[in-house]
Amino acid sequence: MAKLSAKYPGEKEYLQAVQEVLESIEDIYNQHPEFEKAKIVERMVEPDRIFTFRVTWVDDRGEVQTNTGYRVQFNSAIGPYKGGLRFHRAVTPSMLKFLGFEQTFKNALTTLPMGGAKGGSDFSPNGKSDEEIMRFCQAFMQELWQCIGPDQDIPAGDVGVGGREIGYMYGQYKKLARQYNTGVLTGKGSTWGGSVLRPEATGFGALYFTQNMLHRIGKDIKGCTIAVSGFGNVAWGASKKALELGAKVVALSGPDGVCEIPDGITPEMIDYMLVMRASNRDKVEDMATRFPGKAFFTPGKKAWSVKCDIALPCAFQNELSEEDAKELKANGTWCCCEVSNMGCEPGAIHYFQNNGVMFAPGKAVNAGGVATSGLEMTQNASHISWGAKEVDERLHFIMASIHSQCVQFGQQPDGSVDYVKGANIAGFMKVATAMLEQGII
Repeated sequence: MAKLSAKYPGEKEYLQAVQEVLESIEDIYNQHPEFEKAKIVERMVEPDRIFTFRVTWVDDRGEVQTNTGYRVQFNSAIGPYKGGLRFHRAVTPSMLKFLGFEQTFKNALTTLPMGGAKGGSDFSPNGKSDEEIMRFCQAFMQELWQCIGPDQDIPAGDVGVGGREIGYMYGQYKKLARQYNTGVLTGKGSTWGGSVLRPEATGFGALYFTQNMLHRIGKDIKGCTIAVSGFGNVAWGASKKALELGAKVVALSGPDGVCEIPDGITPEMIDYMLVMRASNRDKVEDMATRFPGKAFFTPGKKAWSVKCDIALPCAFQNELSEEDAKELKANGTWCCCEVSNMGCEPGAIHYFQNNGVMFAPGKAVNAGGVATSGLEMTQNASHISWGAKEVDERLHFIMASIHSQCVQFGQQPDGSVDYVKGANIAGFMKVATAMLEQGII
């Protein structure tokens, strides 16, 4: 860590992600001198390669705009590079390296043959027209297309990149490559190679994982109150599945504040979350405006200010601080599952673990999204399409398998489970073993 910090000063998200994993695997790593001899850790923490490129496009006023695009191909020991594209003004190489590093272990946990990658741009879709987003996506793919492929690197969506953006990028890829490589992107439209349930998969999988955690200690999610941050694709899927399982979503938050929903979110509100996301306004206050008397907006507050049993960070990294964790505990929260990548600051995680709040990390909880992307790749490669029942059954199996791996490697002497340690060790052992067996490359 000292060497890495000196080499990459200021890359706080990346260094934070590496530190968390190294702390978890230290004991088991030291039991394997063959890992040390092959310098597995030193190789694993560095991405295989990073592509950086200029993205130039023209806005609706005819003015030329320039952004920076990236693709971080982190590790391909167990399969082709796989990971989303993020379009957000805060995107930096540090952010994408952290996400690619996390993705490597997350993909290993899914039981599917996928390596880790991440990419994106500092372009923000907020306030842009459909035509501007299309032109940007086409310009972005103009630079990226030769670096990806169905058996090379398969991007998907992430923050700021949904089905619309994937469609625009795939159209440009097809024109440039002159091939109908359906499997080169996942999260596609259902009429041209996309998988049923892919838009819902991250949120659905998170609730299946949470359900497994609760069942292990003899609890059920039915009747629990849940606070959710964000109102994008992930929060939408999580809210939808929570309602189906009989839980009550009592809070949604955004950059502008929080909407408290005392009687619980309704199907109409869940549908409206898609409208809010598509508007590019990034304001959760719109929910209170649309449903007066049912949703109540408070500016400047987070979802964690609302009393709940279970907290689900679904928005961005480091969105839940130690102070937030203390507020949740004081309000009676007894479980927190990261649905966003590295959604909790280290201080919040340590507070939860030291104060009796069940906690599970994003690399395990949110793996249902990339797992279903892997299922989409399988369907594309076989030129078939599965129904919702088959995809959902496979997602259930994958999330149960991830939970079992976490329990296996995270079991503590007192019978409890350290899900952070369990997820990190399980993912690390799979990737490290593959790297060792493939030689020094």
